[in-house]
Amino acid sequence: MFPIVVFAQSTKKLSPRQQKKAERRERINKLIKQEEAGALIFNKQSVFGIKLNTDGYGAFYEKGKYKTITKTNLWWIEVNEHKSPKEQRFATGDPYWGYTIGYPYIYAKVNNFYNFKIGLGQQRLIGGKGIKNGVATSLNYGGGFALALMKPYFLDVSDPLTGETKTIRYTDDENLFLDQTRIIGSAGIFKGFGFTKFIPGFHVRTALRFDYGRYNELVSAIEAGINAEYYTKEIEQMAFNKQHKFFFNAYVSIVFGRRR
Repeated sequence: MFPIVVFAQSTKKLSPRQQKKAERRERINKLIKQEEAGALIFNKQSVFGIKLNTDGYGAFYEKGKYKTITKTNLWWIEVNEHKSPKEQRFATGDPYWGYTIGYPYIYAKVNNFYNFKIGLGQQRLIGGKGIKNGVATSLNYGGGFALALMKPYFLDVSDPLTGETKTIRYTDDENLFLDQTRIIGSAGIFKGFGFTKFIPGFHVRTALRFDYGRYNELVSAIEAGINAEYYTKEIEQMAFNKQHKFFFNAYVSIVFGRRR
């Protein structure tokens, strides 16, 4: 009769810390395999973006819902400030060490033009993250509602009759508002919000997004695109200049966020 040999199998239980490390290692391995396959597989994504437009600047928040390997449904909210190409900044006061110390203002500026936008669209994956290519390229497009916020631009001026300083907008006294010999300076960015007018419209945009994030769960991208807006009334930004309803610009954004 031959002896029966029993080999005991180690059943050592991992500590919570070791278990957490093992789970993280397994998750990272899965992410690496997904990247090697070139796919962006997730349920949802949330990103923020900071924009530099050809006529101003802005920021947006975007949510995405995964539909297929190459298609994601998007919605976003966005705020911007549009600046006129005719804007010219001046400063009042006395020169000091080669610099003018005073109250800078923009001559003949009638309104600050801000806008709020909400939109729907899609993201289409063009090229995934391969082994040799660490950048995923996507085409984003869509459009939606736009709301122009026209905040009157106020100046501090010297009253020619009394010599006292008073704060006015263009519609209060056009001649005094445009008399540079009487302008003391801008009344400040916060002056005039109580007089803001709202003009509805719509917008469309399209862009290419280049996502260079290390893992698919992270969004680190640069986006370059174009944007068009149309409003129901003319937008008055500067005196002496033709007013427009349609605005077109190009932009570059830094985008960051997470997928899950």
